[in-house]
Amino acid sequence: MKWIKPSLYCLAFSLPLCLNCLTLSALTAHEMQLQAKQTKKTWQISQGFKPPQRGNPPVSAGGSTRSNSCIKGKKLITPLVPPNKLGLTFAKNPTFFWHIPTSVTKAAKLTILTDKDQTLFYETSFTLPGKPGIISFTLPDNAPSLAVGKTYHWYLTVVCDAEDESANLSVDGWVERTQPELPLSQALAKADSQKLPTIYAEAGIWHEALTTLVKLRRTDPNNPKVKMNWEKFLQSVGLNAIVSEPFINCCTSDNSLPQ
Repeated sequence: MKWIKPSLYCLAFSLPLCLNCLTLSALTAHEMQLQAKQTKKTWQISQGFKPPQRGNPPVSAGGSTRSNSCIKGKKLITPLVPPNKLGLTFAKNPTFFWHIPTSVTKAAKLTILTDKDQTLFYETSFTLPGKPGIISFTLPDNAPSLAVGKTYHWYLTVVCDAEDESANLSVDGWVERTQPELPLSQALAKADSQKLPTIYAEAGIWHEALTTLVKLRRTDPNNPKVKMNWEKFLQSVGLNAIVSEPFINCCTSDNSLPQ
């Protein structure tokens, strides 16, 4: 009996502590589940872009230049690209987006080069709108298709002076075509239009994430969730300045010069 009483006393003393530990563990697990759900929900709402884990495009002499002869005010052309200027795509004929400020000229040229800028892949000219806003250009069906795994360097040039290229305004970026792996392709096949931007953004597929978001913004401009997703997506890549800019119907090719 001398040993039984202390044992019973220890058991009686430790049992509430054990129950408290179990209760705390259950609460902790529940809180973790709630946090996971909230994180997932926040991601679906925020629509931020997750850059893929890969290297940056090659450094080149290309970049933004400025001409005072054909741009009004202090704004420049803003390409809608990730911070490293390389956009991944699944499309053989992707869509490109830029914000164009007010310009006194309407001539623009898109040039796409490959093989370290040694080979002309595609070139076209188109007419710019007479007002500022976000424009887009989709490579037409008669353009050569992007090869999977190859990086292309594009330049958009506003032609201020056809006889003096140094007076022109130019921005550049890169595009690379890749292929979706099986889990991602299955998710895309099952997703509706509202979920597509999230799936593309999470996978780091820039061109499709942006294109599907733009489509939602244009078809349902008064939807507050769509508007918030658009703002958060652009803010996640430092494009805060153009979240409220209008979309302009532009552009179609005036003259294309495929390779």
